[in-house]
Amino acid sequence: MEENKRILDGIASPADLKGLSESELKTLAAEIREFLVEKVSKTGGHLASNLGVVELTLAIHRVMNAPEDHIIFDVGHQSYVHKILTGRRDRFDTLRQGGGISGFTCRAESEYDCFGAGHSSTSLSAALGFAEADRLKGSQAYTVAVVGDGAFTGGMIHEALNNFDNRLRLILIINENEMSISKNIGRFASNMAKLRANSGYLKTKRATRNFVRRIPLIGNGLFSLMRDTKKLLKNIMYGSNYFENLGLHYLGPVDGHDRAALERLLTEAKQSGHGAVIHVKTVKGKGYQPAETDPGRYHGMSPLGAELQNPNFSSVVGEELTRLAQHDDSICAITAAMADGTGLVGFSRAHPDRFYDVGIAEPHALTFAAGLAAHSMKAAVCIYSTFLQRGYDNIIHDIALQSLPVLICVDRAGLNASDGATHHGIFDVAFLSGIPNLEIYTPLTNETLKVSLAAALASGRPCAVRYPNACEDERVVSAFYRDGDFSLRIARADFAKDENVSAVIVTDGRIVIEALEAKKRLAEQGERIGVILLEKVKPYREAAMAVSELLPESVNKIVFLEEEQRAGGMGMLLCDEMSREGMLDGMKTSIMATDDDFVVRRENEPILKTAGIDAQSIVNEIMK
Repeated sequence: MEENKRILDGIASPADLKGLSESELKTLAAEIREFLVEKVSKTGGHLASNLGVVELTLAIHRVMNAPEDHIIFDVGHQSYVHKILTGRRDRFDTLRQGGGISGFTCRAESEYDCFGAGHSSTSLSAALGFAEADRLKGSQAYTVAVVGDGAFTGGMIHEALNNFDNRLRLILIINENEMSISKNIGRFASNMAKLRANSGYLKTKRATRNFVRRIPLIGNGLFSLMRDTKKLLKNIMYGSNYFENLGLHYLGPVDGHDRAALERLLTEAKQSGHGAVIHVKTVKGKGYQPAETDPGRYHGMSPLGAELQNPNFSSVVGEELTRLAQHDDSICAITAAMADGTGLVGFSRAHPDRFYDVGIAEPHALTFAAGLAAHSMKAAVCIYSTFLQRGYDNIIHDIALQSLPVLICVDRAGLNASDGATHHGIFDVAFLSGIPNLEIYTPLTNETLKVSLAAALASGRPCAVRYPNACEDERVVSAFYRDGDFSLRIARADFAKDENVSAVIVTDGRIVIEALEAKKRLAEQGERIGVILLEKVKPYREAAMAVSELLPESVNKIVFLEEEQRAGGMGMLLCDEMSREGMLDGMKTSIMATDDDFVVRRENEPILKTAGIDAQSIVNEIMK
């Protein structure tokens, strides 16, 4: 080997792993960790979880034959090592960048990414689909689903387990890196786990199984009796096993950083020819001390120099709910495994008896909130916009239909440049707007956010308060709140009623910054336009009245601008409401929004330009 040449540099595909020696594999694992720390620190992304699955990913790719065998990662945030080993190492500087490789698995990116992800708890359902398709085709390929233990707080995993046919060629790998999901504790269980991972034990087990089954007449019956007796004795000695009780072949728990032991269990599972569960225990941040000490901090890292200043809107929501709850014992806060991301850590400490983290279970969070509200409590559910999609039926059937006063705090509303299409919060306005009895607030300053939260809680109605992953912008304050009045107005204008403006942009959310910039550029060309910022969009009749009252007689064109989906969004519904009321007679109208597209950012291009809703696009629309 050339001096200073890394083993990693010679890995172009999983096939290159097959012939490496034990010492080379250990060196490779260290090189991968060094590579991850270097690259992810610059681009941002999920570091700790990927440091924890280095040996596991190496073992999977050495035993399996991808892409013929299918490897599916739950969420996809722990697939970086998989990407490195499947020909994408040289593109890692583009991770989570426009035109670069995704921070999650992506079918369009590589044949090794057989199923795209971004949301939790979907992997086993998809893996069952792959395994069943292989069965129907007569294929001998195996499917592997790598699932973190956190995903087991989501209902979909358990629904999939209920349909896990043991005859399928499917291996479920449970990566336990945060909490124990197994009763296999104590010295006996530990020794059993080590025994199961021993190559001699596995060979003896296979030989015994084959020998007993070949005994004429009684072989299969005797084997079943031996297997059931072993299970009974094991249950008596250290408790039953959830997966074995479902009829699944269980192996583990095993040290997820012992690659050789992992390979033995994977080989045993694969040679069995049927379904299996392998329970792996790993350490988040393994091999990088800062991440091992504080894995939460290194879970989802921002790029260097891109940290948000405090307070962002999420923290404002958390602080205000905490303050309001000090004076109102009926206020409860609910999150779906995102206490830190939604700003509720302070609430959990101040009011632990009224704080609920239900795990990755958004539908349950919403119906749980409905139950609280039906029994005279004020429930605030804080969920990212992209995850709120999972609870659509619960909002309609359990909250809105019964007109229950649940406050839905829609965090991360708008486009998400780094995480991409799986995390764009651009659909919530459209799918919430069609639900009767529900109101939608869209504040954009710290004070109006607080006012909106208080108004929603006091309304006695189902309400959604949506806000972006951002901080208050002084340009917004100076344009619309010069008088220092932050009371709720539904709509605010940055111009006077008697001003001579030819066109008006009606918008909501942080996209108003682009509207203000477009106004500035148009002013330089001698065009006078105005901007109206909506603080509340639904009910749309109220919003229409508020906008109409602000329009000068000189206006002949209105542009409805939103960082949301066009179909069924604010622009379409507000324009329709105003048209039906005759408020737009004689005016030209246009709607600027994300079209029928998931908005995948192009290389070296801001995401708003990709979506066609940046300042220059607005200028072009008004001038055409």
